[in-house]
Amino acid sequence: MMETDRLLTNVSDFLFEYDTPRMVTIRNKRIGLIFRLIQLGVLAYIIGWVFIYEKGYQSTDSTISSVSVKVKGIGFTNLSKIGPQILDAVDYSFPSQGSDSFVIMTNYIVTPRQSMMHCTQLQSSEKCESDSDCRAGEFSRPPLLMAAENFTIFIKNAITFTAFGVSRRNIVESVTKATLKNCTYHKVRDPLCPVFRLGYIVEELKENFTALAYKGGMIGIVIDWNCDLDWSEKYCKPKYSFHQLYGGIGKEQVSAGFNFRYAKYYKENGVEMRDLYKVYGIRLDIMVHGKAGKFNIIPTMTTIGSGIGVFGVATLVCDLVLLHVLPKRNYYKQKKFKNVEGESPTSKPAETKE
Repeated sequence: MMETDRLLTNVSDFLFEYDTPRMVTIRNKRIGLIFRLIQLGVLAYIIGWVFIYEKGYQSTDSTISSVSVKVKGIGFTNLSKIGPQILDAVDYSFPSQGSDSFVIMTNYIVTPRQSMMHCTQLQSSEKCESDSDCRAGEFSRPPLLMAAENFTIFIKNAITFTAFGVSRRNIVESVTKATLKNCTYHKVRDPLCPVFRLGYIVEELKENFTALAYKGGMIGIVIDWNCDLDWSEKYCKPKYSFHQLYGGIGKEQVSAGFNFRYAKYYKENGVEMRDLYKVYGIRLDIMVHGKAGKFNIIPTMTTIGSGIGVFGVATLVCDLVLLHVLPKRNYYKQKKFKNVEGESPTSKPAETKE
C-alpha cells in the first residue's frame, strides 16, 4: 500500500509540478567578471565569425560549371629516324580539342614503321621472337619539346548560380578583345587574364621546367569563384591557383612522371604500318570551385536565434562555479532554489521553504 501511495505521489509530482527560473542578484566580483567576459566572447564570436566572416545572414548556392581549352604554340624536332618535324597544337595536345583535362607533350620515344610480326628496329627485319630481338628506343635528354615552356593555354570557363539566376564567365568586363590578344596571366600584374604560359605555371610551383618535361607530370589549375551577390555581379571574379598533383619531381617515387602510348597508322605497299609513340607530357586538370551568397531573412533570423542561445553558456558556467566551486556554495544554493507548496481554495497561504 505504501509503495502504491509513493508511486502515486511521484506521478502526481511529475504531472502537477512546474519549475520556473528564479532571478537572484549576486554581488560577487569574481562571478560578475566571468559572466561579462563570457558574454563578450560570445558576442565577438557571433559578430566577427558568424556574421562578418561566415556571412551567416546569407543563403548560399554552389556553381554549375563548363570549361573549354585552346592550346597555342609551335614546336620543332629533328630525329634521325623520322627527320625534321614542325608540331602544332594538333600534334602535341591530347585531346586536341577543348577538354578540362588534357596533356601537352614535352618528350617522346618513336618507333617508326612497325608492322605485324616484324621488328622494324633491325635492318634485317627479322621476326620478333623475344624482347632481346628489338633494340631499345632512344630517350631524348634534354626533352625534345623544350619550346613547350612558351606554349599558351587559353581557358574559357562559364558558371551559373542557379538559385540566384546569375551566370558569369572568366572573361570578365575588364578583359576586352584587344587585351585578350596580348595579355598573359600574372598573379600580380594581370590576375584576370585567362591566357596562361605553361612555363609560368611551372615557375609558380617552384619546379624546374626541364626536369618536369623530361618524364612528365601532373598539374592542377583551380578556378575559384567566391561571390558576394549583395554587391554588383561585376565584382564576382575568378581567382586562379596552381597545385602539384604528382608530389614533386625532386622526390624518389615509383613510376614517377606521366606517359602514355599512341600510334599513327598508314599503309605502305598494301601493308598496314604504324609509327608507335611513347609520349611524356604535362597533364593539366582544370578544377572549378564556386560558392555564392546573398542576403536572406530566414538564415539571418536563424543565426540570430542561435546566437541568443549561445549566450546561455555564460549563465551555465557561472552557475557551475557559484554552486559547486565557491566556498559559500551552500549559502548560494539556499538563495537560488526555493520550494513552494501548492494550496487549495480552502487552505492557508502557501508555505515556502528556502
